[in-house]
Parts: sequence; C-alpha cells; structure tokens
Amino acid sequence: MEKNTPVSGQKYDSTQIQVLEGLEAVRKRPGMYIGSTGERGLHHLVYEIVDNAIDEALAGYCDEIKVEILDDDVIRVTDNGRGIPVGIQPKMGISAVTVVFTTLHAGGKFGGGGYKVSGGLHGVGASVVNALSRWLEVEVRDGKNVYRQRFKRGNPEYELQKGEETDETGTTVTFRSDEQIFTDTTHYSYDTLLTRLREQAFLNAGVKIILTDTREDEEKRTDILHYEGGIRSYCEFLLEKSRKEALHDDIVYIDGKNTDDMAEIAFQYNNGYDTKIVSFANDIHTVDGGTHEQAFKTALTRVLNNYARKFKILKENDANLKGEDVQEGIIAIISVKLKNAQFEGQTKAKLGNTSMGTLVNSIMTERLTQFLEDNPTTARIIIDKAMAASNAREAAQKARDLQRSKTGLSRVRMPEKLADCISDDPSINEIYIVEGDSAGGSAIKGRDRNCQAILPLWGKMLNVEKARLDKVYGNEKLAPVIIALGTGIGDEFDITKLRYDKVIIMADADVDGSHIRTLLLTFFFRHMPKLIEEGHIYLAQPPLFELKKGKNVKYAFSDSERDMYIAEMGGNVSIQRYKGLGEMDAEQLWDTTMNPEYRTMLKVTMEDAEKADKVFNVLMGDEVEPRRKFIEDNAVYVQNLDI
Repeated sequence: MEKNTPVSGQKYDSTQIQVLEGLEAVRKRPGMYIGSTGERGLHHLVYEIVDNAIDEALAGYCDEIKVEILDDDVIRVTDNGRGIPVGIQPKMGISAVTVVFTTLHAGGKFGGGGYKVSGGLHGVGASVVNALSRWLEVEVRDGKNVYRQRFKRGNPEYELQKGEETDETGTTVTFRSDEQIFTDTTHYSYDTLLTRLREQAFLNAGVKIILTDTREDEEKRTDILHYEGGIRSYCEFLLEKSRKEALHDDIVYIDGKNTDDMAEIAFQYNNGYDTKIVSFANDIHTVDGGTHEQAFKTALTRVLNNYARKFKILKENDANLKGEDVQEGIIAIISVKLKNAQFEGQTKAKLGNTSMGTLVNSIMTERLTQFLEDNPTTARIIIDKAMAASNAREAAQKARDLQRSKTGLSRVRMPEKLADCISDDPSINEIYIVEGDSAGGSAIKGRDRNCQAILPLWGKMLNVEKARLDKVYGNEKLAPVIIALGTGIGDEFDITKLRYDKVIIMADADVDGSHIRTLLLTFFFRHMPKLIEEGHIYLAQPPLFELKKGKNVKYAFSDSERDMYIAEMGGNVSIQRYKGLGEMDAEQLWDTTMNPEYRTMLKVTMEDAEKADKVFNVLMGDEVEPRRKFIEDNAVYVQNLDI
C-alpha cells in the first residue's frame, strides 16, 4: 500500500498538542454538550437553566419558576429556591457562584448531599450556558442579601458582588445566546419552550411554571402551568391533543420505590392506532428510552398475556400477543427518579440504569396484575383492543406476502404506471409522484430519462391516520408508492434499499392538490418517517402563471411575482393562469418545475417528531375543519433553492 507523502516542512511535536482550558472546550465543540448549534441546541440552553430550578423543586425548596423571553431574545429564568451558595468554594478559592458558572462538572449533584435526585447529572448545565452566551448575569438571593455577577462569553467581568438586603431566596439567570455559536438563529420559539415547560409542570405536581413572552416583535403571551394531578393530568392532556376517544374511563396509575429510586406510570388506551409512550428520568425527557421504558413495554406485554391466558380470553392454540399489539392505541407516561442516574450521551437521551429496569418490571408485574383482576371490564377492553391489533398485524403480513407473490420472489416487479429512470444509482435518482395521468404524461415526456422517474397517481388516497397497516398494503393508491421506493414500511422499513435520493410530490396548486400532498405526507410520516428525517421528501413548486409579451416569457409562482413581472414587461402582457399541472406541456413542465438548474422545491423536514405529530393529528384527525388548512401552513419546511 502506498504511503501518503508528508507535507514539506511540517513537523509534529508536543507544541502541536492543544489543551483547551476552562470553557474553551465548550465553545470549540458545542455540539458535544448541547447536541447541535441549531434550534434544538439553542432551546437546550433554556432547559439546562430550568433543570437547575427543577432540581430545587425535587429537593422540596422551590414551588415557582418564571421563564421570560425578553427583547433581543434574552432569556430570564427565576426560581424561589434556596439560591446558589455564595460562599468561597474551598478547593477553588473563589465564590461557589463563579465556580458553578465557569467550571465544568461543578455543582451540588455529585454526592455532596445537596440533592437526592437531579436531572443535572453531569453538572455542566450552568457553565455550558455561560460558555455559549454572548453575556450572562446571575442574581442570587440568600434570604439576607442579593448577590450579582456578570460574564461575557464564559469569562467573569467582575467578581461576585454583594448588594442590597432581602428576605427572599432564589436564583435569577439572564442570558443572551451567542450568535458566534448559533449562526443560523438565536430566535426562540415560544411554542417549543411551552411544550418542554408543560412537561416539567406535569412531572412535578404542584410546581407552578410561568412562561411569558414580552418581545416587541412577537405576540404577547403568558401561560401558567400548574397541574396537581401530575402525570395523570399529562395523560389526559395527550389524549385531548390526540383528538381520540378513551376506551376506558379510569387512567391506570402505578407507582413504587426502593431505597433510593422511585417510579410512577400512568397510561390509558384510546380508539386510535398510534402508540404514544413518553418517558422521563429525573424530569429529563429520555427521547431514546432506556431501561425504564423497555421494562414497561416488556412487563405490559407479559402481564396482559398472562391475564388473557388465565381467564381463557386467549385460547390454547392462540399465539401470544406481541409488544406492538398491546401498545396500539396507548398513551403512557413513565417518570422515574434516581439518586445516581446514568444517561447515555451528554444530552441525556437514554437511561442506562439496570436497577431502574428491575424496579419498573417489579411494580408493573405486581400492580398491573392486581389492577386487571380488580377491574375486569377495563381489562377486557384492553385485551380486546390488543387482540384486534394482533389480527390486523397478521392480516398485514398476509397482504405483504400476497403483494410479494404477485410481484415475484426473484425480482420485484415495478408498478405498471411507473416510468422508471435508466440509472441504477440511487444517489442521483429522483422520483416524481404526480397527481393525475394527464400531468404524469407531460412529466414523462419532459423528464430527464436518465435519472428522473415518474409515478402518476389518480384520485384521493387512503387516510392512513385512520387505517391499520393491512389497509395500507391493500390500498391500490399507496401500494405502487411502497413498491417503487423499495424500502418497505413499518417494521420492515430499510432505508438502505431506497431507490431514489429525492422523492418529490408534484400536485396542483389548489385545494385538491393540497389535500393529496397532505395525505402523502401523512403516509410518509406514519410509515416511513426516516425519509423525512434524512431529507429525502420534497414538494415541487409549479408556477401559477405564464406571462407572455412577444417572445418574452416569464413564469410567476405567486400573485406578487406576477404583478412584478407585469411591471417589468411594461404592461399589455398575456397572462395564463394554470389551473393544474395537466395544462402544461412537457417543455413547460421541464423548464419550470423539473429542470434541476432552475426549479424551486421545498424540502420537508421534521424539527422533532412531537411537533410533526401534532400537525398531522390536527390535519388528519376526525375533525373536518382543520383539514382545510394547507399542509404548507403547518408542517415545518426549509426552502432549498440549490437543488
């Protein structure tokens, strides 16, 4: 093997080994500490400071937290806890406040007795926020005096200063995120913060969290979040938000503890088909689950099977219910508190404590078994729901097998209407899913046959929000999409088998076209979410108008653009309003909508599954009126003009 040639004059010695001191490491690699420097990381700064206040609530010293979004997107978080200690930290020889905001892994959460349980396991919250802020000010009230200190990009501007007398206690942290770090945006979303803070209020029954937006350029808003019902109230809230109906009145609530740890679980079944399991550890949303969530799922499946066998609901020859069967239509909240929480990853997305899995498994087995036997009517409703899901799963498998047998086992037969491309390189290939045979015909004639495939669809397809997997496989409108893309759906989805890098939805710019886009996006979101997450789904943007004056031809994509071109062309312009894609010939469709050099498309993204889930529930639920809104007004899109 040939070696790389050394760069002339370059030496490698001890002088080239860098040591990042203090908070330099955080500013150098911020993603290691907050996940990203995009919107998610920006909002994570607020969560870290709020988590510290929540830790005071968990310790029993705080019952009110105020979060304010001020002008210039300055954040101020105030709690009525004990206040950060203001004395000299013996090891460092400086104020404990200064230590907390300038030193990684410094805090009262490392076994010193300050906190029994804490979300801030790694002790980096305050210091990381300080490091990634243009400036930060902290005010501490210890019941005797007010103390203040200000920092600039992580460095103290002055020592902790003792101020006026007070009989109040608590901490106020005010900061402005650093645009040198968050280069895309420093603008906070009220709704994003509201979602997170509402979670915290649900998880800490009795704690009042007040969120206020006073920015001049935003709508003035205030939400008071205060729930005495705890995670039971959270379960009710998620059911209401899902727009589904509960199958049983009583929310199942289970709790238990051992010497240092405790767990509580609330769940309820509804008449929908989605699974909503939300887990937390020390009030941190464990988005990737962990031992507590896995133990819940395993115990739920085992206990329901045991009950169904004991009372002969499942017959001797019946197969056991699977996890996906017993989870269909469930809304569940799992909240655990641990003295020594072990998270996987700096952003605490997954819990790793095996002891918590043991605790959850134990209380679920004992308490859920007792609940089912004490409430046979509710038990039968839950078992019947799971058995219906099991039957649907088996029907879906038969539909998949039938589809495979129709297309042949050795080579998948592509849909009859698919005009495939010549290239077999998925990285350059793209497929247009086109509304109607007429527009499909124009697209087929106008495309680049080498790398552009066309799949015409006609009519409105199945609303997958209201259908199980077996119905999806059997739907004549969706089956061609599944086969053409090649990835499979649901549990069988494999993105490595995707045949096209870009999946482009091309529909008319009217209400019917918007409805078709909505239905397709709902399908992708429910059954192929990775296509959206990894940036493969796009919306074509055909023009609304053709403007002609002599040989000069322009295309306008909006009324304002039309008026601008009319003015530029000097009036007396012939204007054609396209009512649909079928009115364009092949050349026009290529020039305006399909030519990679000139086309404009919208790339569909999901900031997070929670936000997308809310959008699709509203648009595709049982209520008719919300479905009239265009998907473009609700989903999160990023315009990409260089496609």
